[in-house]
Amino acid sequence: MTPEISIITPSFNQGRFIERTLKSVLSQNVPALEYIVMDGGSTDETVSILQQYDTQLKWLTEKDQGPSDAINRGIQRTSAPIIGWLNSDDIYYPGALNAVIEYFMAHPEVEVVYGDACHIDENDVVLEQYPTENWDWERLTNVCFISQPAAFLRREVFLRHGALDILLRNMDYEYWLRLGKNGVRFAHLPKLLAATRLHPAAFTVVARVAGHQSINDITRRHLGRTPDRWLFNYAHAVVESKGFSRDHRLRFVIAVSLTSYYAALRWNRCISRPMLQTTARWIGGGAKVTIREVLAR
Repeated sequence: MTPEISIITPSFNQGRFIERTLKSVLSQNVPALEYIVMDGGSTDETVSILQQYDTQLKWLTEKDQGPSDAINRGIQRTSAPIIGWLNSDDIYYPGALNAVIEYFMAHPEVEVVYGDACHIDENDVVLEQYPTENWDWERLTNVCFISQPAAFLRREVFLRHGALDILLRNMDYEYWLRLGKNGVRFAHLPKLLAATRLHPAAFTVVARVAGHQSINDITRRHLGRTPDRWLFNYAHAVVESKGFSRDHRLRFVIAVSLTSYYAALRWNRCISRPMLQTTARWIGGGAKVTIREVLAR
């Protein structure tokens, strides 16, 4: 039977979670599912778990250059016209893949479809909804509103616009920008499709500052400059990593403002007027709060 959809899971030492990922894919009831796990040479229980699913999926364990490299290799080993990738600690919700296949069939003009998603904890408890929005290119340059596990594309898009950048950990956002900039047609499917797991070892948790540095590099590469919103996000991540507390508002906003100026000079070589206006409002508001607190003592 010719596969309708190919799913690739990059994995490395996620034995604690990977079986939940596998089950979420294999329980999708897609008659023509092609599923491959590209393991980067795990030394935990991952391989022994994969061996239990030999008859239901393909898997390979070998050293790679990171998740992007594993996904690219997996895509090359598959053949279905629709592609998705799911990290080894994330999950699909029931009916997700059939909904995606049906949407692509009903909308032949759409090249990438993305659904709703949420963040879950180590025990699968929902922490929050992912801030998904309807497609808007300008908005995407300021906010990554596409949750990667809930996004799927036609294989021809991958062939036409190239593979994921193996040097990046924020490869999904770079890919959405690359595709959007080149006129690829996106569409939002308003259905809960997937969940990203947040836990102490997750990249988005342990490397928050590095992640924002990567986003700033990506936006400058594709847009010619990094939007102020991303510079502010970076500044907040840096300041919070250094132990500044929002409870001391004036000290906090001054630190964020100065770090934002540094970021603007680093990535854009200038500080925009809107950034100066925004930080002036922050500092003025922080000063008023501090004065009120002093007078109230």
